[in-house]
Amino acid sequence: MLILATFVISLDRAIAAVASTSAPVTAKANNNQALDYTQVGDKIRRSLQLNVSSVAESPVQGLLQVMTEKGLFYVSQDGSYFMQGRIFNLDEGMRNETEAALSGARLSGLETFKDNVIEYKADKEKYVVNVFTDITCGYCRKLHNQMAEYNDLGITVRYLAFPRAGLGGQSYHDMVSVWCAANPQKAMDDAKAGSQVAAKNCDSKVAEQYAFGQSMGVNGTPNIVMPDGSVIPGYQPPEQLEEALKAIM
Repeated sequence: MLILATFVISLDRAIAAVASTSAPVTAKANNNQALDYTQVGDKIRRSLQLNVSSVAESPVQGLLQVMTEKGLFYVSQDGSYFMQGRIFNLDEGMRNETEAALSGARLSGLETFKDNVIEYKADKEKYVVNVFTDITCGYCRKLHNQMAEYNDLGITVRYLAFPRAGLGGQSYHDMVSVWCAANPQKAMDDAKAGSQVAAKNCDSKVAEQYAFGQSMGVNGTPNIVMPDGSVIPGYQPPEQLEEALKAIM
């Protein structure tokens, strides 16, 4: 394995820095003794104020992979060290193990939103892509203006909401209104064309989709999730997207 690390920190030092506001921490395990997964997750929550959704084995012995609302991280099995980086498998042609883990998590997460997307379905569907979008994003509008071309190539597009300004901006409220409209597809068409969005409210899942996007590393739009869970971060012309889809199918 090859690990490319962005940063490594000692969780015990991080805990000490916030000790005045944190609950007492479970005693550190001996060097040869691993904390259980619950203890590791709790320690990260307390020390770094990250919401931990899962803790699991990683491909590297001695490291656990931790999924949080800010992405995938790694932690030593004794809960002492925390790292952001990528793991590549030298024995498997430099396979990106970090991306493989994220791809699986993306597909699982997308399944939970299958009834909350705004879909533009191809008549002769060959491929399905999920696209994190913002109604104010220039390249999102460019992609949307070519929707007929994507559909003609057999590409179904399913939109998830990712208001780039966050949950406090006007685009968030407008996207809620789009998702809650009587005809969400028409509301999306109008919003992408620059028309004013009629205010609506409902259980839209826009906030949940935004949080999911953040946890999967989305930091801009459009962000295209491919059928295998891989990501193309940015606009792709219809023909180029078709070629990328053919390459993985």
